[in-house]
Amino acid sequence: MILIKDAYVIDPAQPYEGPAELLIEQGRIRQFAPKGRLRRPPKAQVVEAQGLWVLPGLIDMHTHLREPGFEHKETIKTGTLAALRGGFTTVCAMANTNPVNDNAGITEFILRKAQAEGHAKVLPVGAISKGQKGQELAEMALMKDAGCVAFSDDGHPVQSALLMRRALEYAAGLDTLVITHAEDPALSEGGVMNEGLLALRMGLRGIPAQAEAVAVFRDLALAALTGGRLHVAHVSTAEAVNLIRQGKDRGLRISAETCPHYFSLTEEAVEGYNTNAKVNPPLRTEKDLQAIREALRDGTLDVIATDHAPHAPEEKAQQFDQAPSGASGLETALALSFALVREEVLTPMQMVEKFTTNPARVLGIEPPALREGAEANLVIFDPERAWTVNPREFLSKGKNTPFEGKELQGQVVATVFRGDLRKWL
Repeated sequence: MILIKDAYVIDPAQPYEGPAELLIEQGRIRQFAPKGRLRRPPKAQVVEAQGLWVLPGLIDMHTHLREPGFEHKETIKTGTLAALRGGFTTVCAMANTNPVNDNAGITEFILRKAQAEGHAKVLPVGAISKGQKGQELAEMALMKDAGCVAFSDDGHPVQSALLMRRALEYAAGLDTLVITHAEDPALSEGGVMNEGLLALRMGLRGIPAQAEAVAVFRDLALAALTGGRLHVAHVSTAEAVNLIRQGKDRGLRISAETCPHYFSLTEEAVEGYNTNAKVNPPLRTEKDLQAIREALRDGTLDVIATDHAPHAPEEKAQQFDQAPSGASGLETALALSFALVREEVLTPMQMVEKFTTNPARVLGIEPPALREGAEANLVIFDPERAWTVNPREFLSKGKNTPFEGKELQGQVVATVFRGDLRKWL
């Protein structure tokens, strides 16, 4: 039994924002009341939360747990532990494993592994195409029955418009979601950073913003044709934002996400050939960054996701051209997003929505909530605590972060998953 006292609660599902106390018993929230209304049960473990925020457990719609096949980068055990430390009690595991999660057997393996070793709830995302090769639809109905909550070839754009059309049509029949990795490979081929003067000066081949915009335009057109539910992953450009905004104005069944690195960094972070700042899509310009922030503010971008992409140190130690793309993001995402609150881009409630009720709505799952009777999944966050990012302290195997040495404000103090309290500080 756990009593959380004197907390500042932000819960979009109720909705509620203000002082409150919570009593957790047998894995569930037994009581929720305004400050000072709960009596301390004799055997309760008391958590003094004065000055702290209590939020529903966060959902990450876009996590690469790497298992099966790439356990040297991350495992379900280490990835979900890093998630929990970052405040995430639910993560969506992307399909680009080895073997690819393109059949019910792999989906079931991931769920069994998560049940046995996971520290957070794992929701598998199945592949759109067999082997993520973009040639033949995967067994989407069987994978949904096995536990997949969405379908994506993330990491590999679906080049065939016909196959993407079929995927959206099939998914619509299953009332499920297609997540697009919006990239035109003909435009991005060989590119390793944003196309522009900096890439020219560094002698690196660039990826134009239009590689994302062209793919978004195509997939919005296919969503309009099919009536399917489309979610655009890791949006990085102003052009894509404008297209998504127009699509929403037209009433299309679309949603979109961005990641903290796209509203916190520009292409300048790759100066010095910093491979930890090599991500896909690449970091863009200040204009793009500001467009992303505005799209979060006005709701064009529904979700903040991490695109947690851990790599082994020796992989990122290669030359910039050869190093893999991706950043380890689970343990820094909330603090980086809290910067938007401090800068008055988002309200606290809006920020929490983008990590809780919005991804739940997009995925079609029950939103996390702090109401009485709900499963006790929550995060305790100190908005005043300053800390310096030290990847050696990450619980993820992936130490590859472009934020190393950066001072952030706001840190997760503790996480409760299914009633189990884990203190980090």
